[in-house]
Amino acid sequence: MNDTAIANARANGEGIAYKPLDARHVAEVAALEAAVMGTDAWSEALVADELGRADRVWWAAYAADPKMPLSAEAPLVGYAGGWVVDGDLQILKVGVDPAWRRHGIARVLLARVADDARNLGARTSSLEVRTGNAGAQALYAALGYEALGRRPRYYSDGEDALIMQGPLPTITLAAVPNGAVADARPGHVSGPGATEVAPYGEDASDDDVAGEPRRGASCAALGRESDGVTVRRPLILAIESSCDETAAAVIDGGEVLRSDVVATQVDFHARFGGVVPEIASRKHIEAICGVCDEALDVAAASLGRSRLRWRDLDAAAVTYAPGLVGALVVGVAFAKGAAWGADIPFIVVNHLEGHLYANKIGRPDFAPPAVVSLVSGGNTLLVHMADWGDYRVLGATIDDAVGEAFDKVAKALGLGYPGGPVVSKFAAEGDPDAIPFPRAMLHSGDLRFSLSGLKTAVVTYINNERAAGRELNVPDICASFTAAVVDVQVAKARTALRETGAPTFCLGGGVAANPTLRAAYEQMCAEEGVRLVMPPLASCGDNAGMIAEVALDRYRAGAFSPLSTDALAHGDLEVPY
Repeated sequence: MNDTAIANARANGEGIAYKPLDARHVAEVAALEAAVMGTDAWSEALVADELGRADRVWWAAYAADPKMPLSAEAPLVGYAGGWVVDGDLQILKVGVDPAWRRHGIARVLLARVADDARNLGARTSSLEVRTGNAGAQALYAALGYEALGRRPRYYSDGEDALIMQGPLPTITLAAVPNGAVADARPGHVSGPGATEVAPYGEDASDDDVAGEPRRGASCAALGRESDGVTVRRPLILAIESSCDETAAAVIDGGEVLRSDVVATQVDFHARFGGVVPEIASRKHIEAICGVCDEALDVAAASLGRSRLRWRDLDAAAVTYAPGLVGALVVGVAFAKGAAWGADIPFIVVNHLEGHLYANKIGRPDFAPPAVVSLVSGGNTLLVHMADWGDYRVLGATIDDAVGEAFDKVAKALGLGYPGGPVVSKFAAEGDPDAIPFPRAMLHSGDLRFSLSGLKTAVVTYINNERAAGRELNVPDICASFTAAVVDVQVAKARTALRETGAPTFCLGGGVAANPTLRAAYEQMCAEEGVRLVMPPLASCGDNAGMIAEVALDRYRAGAFSPLSTDALAHGDLEVPY
């Protein structure tokens, strides 16, 4: 499920590592362009403009030590980019350092670009090549491209272009074991420890080589038998698929999480600078069987059983709202099928309520009343919990969510996606008072939030510094931006606690893992004399454990749902369901 090309890229046996192109290497691409493309070379500004576009895909190759993780200083030796339009991948650029040719770099780059384009809906590919470039034409012909015609005087020096079209390249990529060398034949690798794999994009992927569940892995069989081991009832499996995490968890009647499995898609979406809904839905389909199997297996081991089957469960639960509707549909349909096949109750859960319940993970004594700050990529809310199931939204963002603002600032700085962790890393090294970014709605007199103006102020500052030719102080920018966010969040939370008189304050959502925010809330709660409860870091993001906690209470209340229940993109936390 997790393509490690982003986080753990390593070189193959020939000393070449492949990774999606990021803004930090744009200047290197422009320099290599000038060396190999002559008067048709793109400028640094043109290359930079391509990155982050939803319909563009760019990959790069770097020279590196196979024994070490890829460093930021590794020299760029090749690049390729494409544009997906009307189901066709139009190859825009392919360039390889002359000193590194004859290593199959262009083939692998094209295959990487093609695989991402396939996730964006591309089914064919097209390109232009100089009529006098026999070597490039031979490469494209070997990949299945055929000549369709000519574009007279297409290049700046007046040379004609040959138009070629073909299928999306599908060859074995550089996801072979370290020390192995990719063979020119599709589906083969050679070298120490190498294994034979199917052509990339057909029956296997990088994930298969890395030992992850294969696509189409069979789901755990539904059975009626029981091995006689006593468990504390009810036993519920919960599924979460609202965005880009496929997760499943099993909880028992003693409120013990017997398993909590998450398969992330972050590396796939990082290539596009944010979550692509179509890719999210497809990856959920690929992962959900394996994730649920793993959750059942881990739970079985925790319970001292050899096996746990769907018939051994008392209910199947799932997030049904809010979220990306295509992603939600995958989880809802799977949970419905499991509930129907095993003849057990079907339970739906509001994703936002799950983040409230995440505070019970590791803190079983936590109970309302409380004020909760829900901060994530899609939500920024202050909620008063009078009791479980009794919620009142005190204030919400009127535009961007906190997590979204972090992502956009990271993108403007060329730091990649997701933005929260990388911005926090740089912020720890910077001066939070270096740049006076605005504290939007700090004195608005209500509990609403606004992040759009702050985001615009940071991006404007970055653009002005670049225009003036000054080098960006990334740590100071990140620290000052984070301080502006935290100051408003903490001030509004303090007001909410005083207005409600709640004795407890707690957090929820992915941004709840931000160390600066957590430290600020600790100080505020100590000053206000209220109890602070925070979910474990692993439970701040989307996970099925929090959904299982809600499902257990709904099971006890008999809050079952019909199999006709649909996934919903929006869900009001204040409205009972």
